[in-house]
Parts: sequence; C-alpha cells; structure tokens
Amino acid sequence: MQQPRPAGRRGVPGADVPGPGPGPDAGPDAGDPDAARLALLLDSAFLLLLAASLSRYLTHHSGSAQAPWVIGLSAALAVAQPAGSWLAHRRPPARGRQRRWPPALVVVLWVVLVLLAPSFAWCAVPLIYTALRALPAKAAIPLVGALTLLVVIAEIRLPGGADATLVLLPPAVAGLATGVFLFMARQAARQRALIADLVRTRRELAATERREGTLAERERLAMEIHDTLAQGLSSQQMLLQAAERTWDTHPATARTHVRTATEVAARNLAEARRFVHDLAPAELSDGRALDQALRALAERESAESGLPVRFHLDGTPVSLPTAAQAALLRIAQGALANVREHAGASAAALTLSFLGDQAVLDIADDGQGFDQDAAGTGGGRGYGLPAMRARLRQLGGRLTVESTPGEGTVVSAAIPLGHR
Repeated sequence: MQQPRPAGRRGVPGADVPGPGPGPDAGPDAGDPDAARLALLLDSAFLLLLAASLSRYLTHHSGSAQAPWVIGLSAALAVAQPAGSWLAHRRPPARGRQRRWPPALVVVLWVVLVLLAPSFAWCAVPLIYTALRALPAKAAIPLVGALTLLVVIAEIRLPGGADATLVLLPPAVAGLATGVFLFMARQAARQRALIADLVRTRRELAATERREGTLAERERLAMEIHDTLAQGLSSQQMLLQAAERTWDTHPATARTHVRTATEVAARNLAEARRFVHDLAPAELSDGRALDQALRALAERESAESGLPVRFHLDGTPVSLPTAAQAALLRIAQGALANVREHAGASAAALTLSFLGDQAVLDIADDGQGFDQDAAGTGGGRGYGLPAMRARLRQLGGRLTVESTPGEGTVVSAAIPLGHR
C-alpha cells in the first residue's frame, strides 16, 4: 500500500509561503490595526511636540552654552521614543511580567531635557497616554503623577511661570486624561468579558441543541424501525412458524405462508434500503461525486468557522461505492472538527488522491500537533480516531496519523479501489 504524500508543510498546500499577519514574535497589539494606528499617532504627536519645543528653544536661546546638549538630547529622544514604542508592541513581554513601557531611557532623556529647557515639558502628553496604554493602573498612575509634577515645576521655572493657570492646567489635563482612559479601559474589559461569555453561552447552546437533535433522531429511528422492520420480521416469523406446522398436513397452505413471508421480506428490504439512503450524507445525495462533496465541505468550513480550508484533487476520479464515499466524507468532517476545536491551526487542506489501486484522503493542518508517543499508539485522542478506524476496517481500508508538536497533523484515510 502506498503511503500518502504530504504536500507542503505537513501536507498543507502553500503552508511554507509566508502570508500576511504578525510573526511568532509579535506582541499583543501586533495584529490589532487600531492599536497600531494609535501608537503611530502618539509617536507622531511626540515628534511634533519635540520639534516645536526645540524650535522655540533655539529661537530664544540659540547662543546658550546648553544649546548643543539640548539639540543632542532632542535628537536622541527623536530616535529612542519611536524605536522603543515599536519594540514594545512588536515583542511580547516575558512570561509573568508586565511590559515595561515607556522605557527608562526615554523617561530619563526627557527629564534631563526638561531640566535644561522647561519648554519641552509638553512632550509629556503623548508619554502619559503611552504609559496609560501599556502599564497597569497601579504603575501608570504614579508615573503620570511624577510626569505631571515635573511639568508643573518646569512651568514655574519659565519666566512668568507663577501664573496659577500654568500651575493648575497640567494636573487638570493629566487627571482628565487618566480618568477618561481608565474608564474606557474598564468598559473595554467589560465588553470583552461579555463577548467571551456570549461566545461560551452560544457554544453551550449549540452543544445542547446537538444533543437534543441526536436524541430526537434516535427516537425517530427507533419508532421507524419498530413500525416497519421489527413488525415485518415479527410477521415473517409467525408466517414461517405457521408454514412449518402445516407443511405435512396442508402443503398448499404452508406454501401460501412462505410466499406471504417472502413478500413481507421484500417490503422490509425496501424499507432497509430507504433507511440506508436517508442516513447517507446529504452532501452525496442527487448523484453528487465525492470530490464535489469534499470541495463543498471545504468551502462551507471556510465560510462558517473562519478556518481557511483548501481542497485538492490528485489523479483521475473513479467511481466509489456509496459506503466508501460516505465513510471518507464522514472522516473528513470529523477530522476538520478536531482541527477546528483542538489544533489551533491557521489553515487546513483536504487532498483526495486516486493512486491506481487505492483512494487516499489526506486531512492536513498547520496547527500545534501532538506527541503520538505520549498520547498513545495512533494518537489516542478520544473517540474520533477509533471511530474513523472502525469505518475504514469495514471497507478494508486503513487510517494513518502523522503528527509532531509544533508542526501540525496529517490524517490519511486509504481505501482499496477494488473493495466492494
């Protein structure tokens, strides 16, 4: 038996091609376009205020002995602040630690610059917002208070700085900004918690509906079987028993009973075929081929779950028995459900291959994978894989699982083409 051939990384076509989105070292805000735009706005505002303060300083103090220091510190801040902001949002903090931002270097440079030239005090506004965004409240509020106090001191040092407006305005602006920001942050946290609760409730409701639907379907089938097949088998038993009793004494009557039992058996066979037809996957109804059903499954999974699923047909399709088509389709559905619920994958692929003597269906994902040795022979992940193997055993097929932690999983189902 030929082994299935993985396509791309762990069988996902195109998995080795880098796509859009944050990389593995991306920070918490790397995938949030609104957070990225806000960070860019804060950096731009800081650079604009820095340039305006430097221009004002040079206009009034261009001949000062401190001017070279002020210019040098301004240039250092113009590089350090955007670079530190980019690093803080690009790299996640170490586990168990809060992200430390603004960096100490930026704060120290700004403090020294304000002590040399108080006109740079208003550069604190974007620093305050950055601190509120990145630090927990118990760390951000003291930092905001310290920055505000330094701004007040700088305003007092300016000529005519004793004006009460200049003394009271910075604390008022800082307090308003802090209060509004913390209020919005708490509202956002409540909304996230509410959304998470709604998602969890929806999943529980869907699970409950599935269980109720399963029980209702079992009850319906039980009634159908009782009212048709069971009643027919009971009639056949009575007719054959009657024929046995009268076989020697009334042969004509016995033959009549046998003919009637044959008619009942024919009707029961028709009912059994109807049950099989009704229980077959709806995707295979109306003469739809297996590759068409798998393509439709991939499109539906991509649209409903948000997990991109590709379908690829390899080889020339040949006619498969209905039982084989139904088994492969059910295996694809079960494997994609495992990918969706457990793998944490960003993409998956269905590949149906006709290799001459067998049909092979590969279900591959680029998720977190698992250790097959630790999980047990063949993966051992609950009822799904054993059920798939049981389906294939009835058709003379075989299930193969290939998985490595961090490298995804490939589930391959192979059925001999000569099996009927």
